[in-house]
Amino acid sequence: MPSQNLRDDADKYLMQTYSRQPITIVRGRGAKVYDLEGREYVDFVGGIAVNVLGHGHPDLVQAIQRQAVQLIHTSNLYYTEPQVKLAKMLVDHSFADRVFFCNSGAEANEAAIKLARRYGHERHGPGRFEVITMKNSFHGRTLATLTATGQEKVQKGFEPLMPGFAYAPFNDFGAIESMVNEKTAAIMLEPIQAEGGVYVADRDYLRHLRDLCTQQDILLIFDEIQTGMGRTGTFLAHEQLGVKPDIMTLAKGLAGGVPIGACLAKESVAAAFTPGSHASTFGGNPLACAAALAVCHVLLEGKVLDQARRMGEYLAKGLADCKDRHRIVKDVRGLGLLQGMEVETDARAVVADALARGVLINAATERVLRFVPPLVITQPEVDKLIDLLDILFNQRPTAGKDSHH
Repeated sequence: MPSQNLRDDADKYLMQTYSRQPITIVRGRGAKVYDLEGREYVDFVGGIAVNVLGHGHPDLVQAIQRQAVQLIHTSNLYYTEPQVKLAKMLVDHSFADRVFFCNSGAEANEAAIKLARRYGHERHGPGRFEVITMKNSFHGRTLATLTATGQEKVQKGFEPLMPGFAYAPFNDFGAIESMVNEKTAAIMLEPIQAEGGVYVADRDYLRHLRDLCTQQDILLIFDEIQTGMGRTGTFLAHEQLGVKPDIMTLAKGLAGGVPIGACLAKESVAAAFTPGSHASTFGGNPLACAAALAVCHVLLEGKVLDQARRMGEYLAKGLADCKDRHRIVKDVRGLGLLQGMEVETDARAVVADALARGVLINAATERVLRFVPPLVITQPEVDKLIDLLDILFNQRPTAGKDSHH
């Protein structure tokens, strides 16, 4: 539990935008974190898919320390080495030719939306500005990105929403095909709808989208903020899905916990941004870029990605076996170490029960548990989660497809 003083001060001084779990985390190591009392928790939240290298990874810690001593910030009025090196590394390992750096996923998506509009204006005139996004998607909390987010609960109370967005059902190509018109500048989607309940895009659907966009000179934007950086077992999720976008956004895991966002694009698209058309004071500062370079080096060396692939398969199998044992589990879905479990009970109550027993998990929706642990998670740590879910589901009224477990 947080100290009463800390809770009182948090209640008094912070804007009340979060429902926090009743613990104060003070340190972490690998895939474990520790509270004020020294109690240990296995972390299947990973800072919401951010801590890809876990907590306290030596390469990341040393990179931040080295850079902090040298130079933290200069602005984009000057060149800095870490920024240029990181841009080169991201280009070398993706479809893209150019990168714009900012501070968060929402800002990366803002940049993508602005770039798509600018490209549409330049190629087809001011009438080409609309972005089609998916129902159930999540793209951020700024006014443009919450409008792009296809969930009313995120938009409620912030009307009037920004014009220029339309919403299609996910994985339904026919619906999108019928919506495309002369106003359509871009189609934007997550390869896996993580916040929306962990729904994976169908490969054929993505291929049809790619063909449609190519034929009509419409930009295909992949929001890989939660799915990128090894989360699904490859450096980027779309590597497994067989389709390349025109624009892609990254954030969350990119610097392993230091705030950074990136908007990547092909040369023909990136050319729409010229000096003065978009900017960010902190974007791509030396500290964040040094951290991101360290994360990229570790991931691209391959050992951590191999671990993520193995553990992703192991976690998916463990969750599927758990579904077979418990009626309360309706579905298990995901890719790699981004897994969702749909349950016929209050997911938030399961989160609270797991916390009390030393495992941090998260509810993506009222009925979906989400598991996004650090990529360095181990087999015994996954076993602990599965054993705990068995215990928690056995305690619930509709649990138990068989009685011997």
